[in-house]
Amino acid sequence: MLTSSMPGPVLAAVAAVALGVPILGWACLPRSGTVAQQAQANLSRGLDLPGGAGPRSGRVGPGPAARLVGYLTPRGTIDRLNRLAATAGRPADWPVAKLVAAKLLLAMVAGALSLMVFSAGPSLLTGLMGGTVTLVAYFVPELLLYSRGQERQQAIGLELADTLDQMTIAVEAGLGFESAMARAAKNGKGPLAEELTRTLQDIAVGQPRRDAYLAMAERTGVQDLRRFIRAVVQADAYGVSIADVLRTQAQEMRLKRRQRAEEKAMQIPVKVIFPLILCILPTLFIVLLGPAVMDIVAAFSD
Repeated sequence: MLTSSMPGPVLAAVAAVALGVPILGWACLPRSGTVAQQAQANLSRGLDLPGGAGPRSGRVGPGPAARLVGYLTPRGTIDRLNRLAATAGRPADWPVAKLVAAKLLLAMVAGALSLMVFSAGPSLLTGLMGGTVTLVAYFVPELLLYSRGQERQQAIGLELADTLDQMTIAVEAGLGFESAMARAAKNGKGPLAEELTRTLQDIAVGQPRRDAYLAMAERTGVQDLRRFIRAVVQADAYGVSIADVLRTQAQEMRLKRRQRAEEKAMQIPVKVIFPLILCILPTLFIVLLGPAVMDIVAAFSD
């Protein structure tokens, strides 16, 4: 009797939610796989990887259903997710196929819930809110991946100056550039150490040095690192001493890091103005002028 009295759109929305939630969990939750573990072990074999740069979890991407969802997604969206995933370091738990499945399933669940709300009380405002919620739900995985990529880029920018100092000391001590890079990757533990290790792996499997360096700059998207890579490529092409290049780049990176810190410090007074005007000053005025205003109103009322 209850199902017969419910409208058709509500039944469809309930069915979509009931099917979408378990499928969403199946698509997003990681699953282990021996194939990925073996591939990651082969990549790291013979390399002294830094902490966090080697095989992380042994998890694989989604199965055939999620790949089918990927086929239904526009190619431009998949390319954009690939770029964002590369910037974020390609997290093992967030392969592109899972992100595509999560985008579609979140939009489906949000759309179904919005349809239920709209069926209960149809109005223009409800429809607009439902469409907005569905659109935001569709872009939530993409926004999370973009945020992770931004955090990773900031971490690489902060680590770059110290890493270049380590490489400069190693080169001046007699090591080659790649050996200095391997030493910095071994001593580091952040995303920059992971990228250096990945670059050394690319060179070890036969990729040209210049292409491996440029690929690292393209993956990270950090302007300072890209500028350093261009300087290294030019030094290698024209026979310039790599120690001089490292020393100059390290000084420049330290100067830029100090300038960025000074810039953020100078922005603090401007950022404090709005909370001060909107939150602190009204409360202060109420505390100081409130009793006086009450006395004035009482005096005139008498």
